[in-house]
Amino acid sequence: MFSGNLNSLYYLIDCDTNKFPTEQLNVNNMQAESVKIVSNWGIGKDWTLFLDRDGVINQRIIDHYVCKWDEFHYIEGVLQAIRKFSSIFRNIVVVTNQRGINRGLMTHQDLSEIFDKMRQSIEKAGGRIDQFYYCPHLVEEGCNCRKPKIGMGLQAKKEFPNIDFKKSVMVGDMITDMEFGKGLGMKTIYLTNHRNTYYPNRSDVIDAYFSQLSDFANVLMEDTW
Repeated sequence: MFSGNLNSLYYLIDCDTNKFPTEQLNVNNMQAESVKIVSNWGIGKDWTLFLDRDGVINQRIIDHYVCKWDEFHYIEGVLQAIRKFSSIFRNIVVVTNQRGINRGLMTHQDLSEIFDKMRQSIEKAGGRIDQFYYCPHLVEEGCNCRKPKIGMGLQAKKEFPNIDFKKSVMVGDMITDMEFGKGLGMKTIYLTNHRNTYYPNRSDVIDAYFSQLSDFANVLMEDTW
C-alpha cells in the first residue's frame, strides 16, 4: 500500500472486498467532500457528541485490551480536539465495548480507574466528558448494550433527556460504531486513523470520513465560529 503526505494519491483498500479499487482516489478530495457534508449538518450547542474510545481517543492495542492506565496513550491531537468540542456540543459521552472485563483480563474497577484518569487529564486540558458508558459483555452473551446494539445510547438518553439523536454525531473507527449510530438516527463519522481504509458499499451507515478526531474538530471550529 502506497502512503505519503496528504497531497499524495493513495490507493484505498476496499474493506468490503479486501481488494484495491482500480482507480486512484485522492485523499484530499475525500476529506474535502466530508467537510462539505459536515458543514451542512448545522451542528450547534444543542447537539450531542458520541465518541468511541479505543482507536478514536486512545491508541488501540491490536489483539489486546487497554487494561490499566499505563497502557492508555492518547492519539495525537485528541486532548485539543475534545477541548474544542467542549465549546460546541451540549453533551459529550463515550460509548465503548470492553469485553476484556468478561474475559477476565480486567475488572470493572480497573476500567473505572482508567475513566477517572481520562476525565482528570481531559479536564486539565480544558475539555470535558459528561459520561462514560461501556459494555463488558462477550458477543455470545447476547446483551443489548454491545455495539452495534443501541443499549448504551438509550442509557445516555435516559440520563440526559435533552439528547436528540437527530442532532447527535457518532464518531468511531469500526463499522459497528457506525451501525450503532445509525440505529439511533445519528450522523456518523468514520475515522480511518491513516489506515487508508474505506467502505464504499456502506454509505448506508457512514456519512463522512476523517483521518483522525482532530481533523473533525478543526472543521467544526472553522465552520461554527
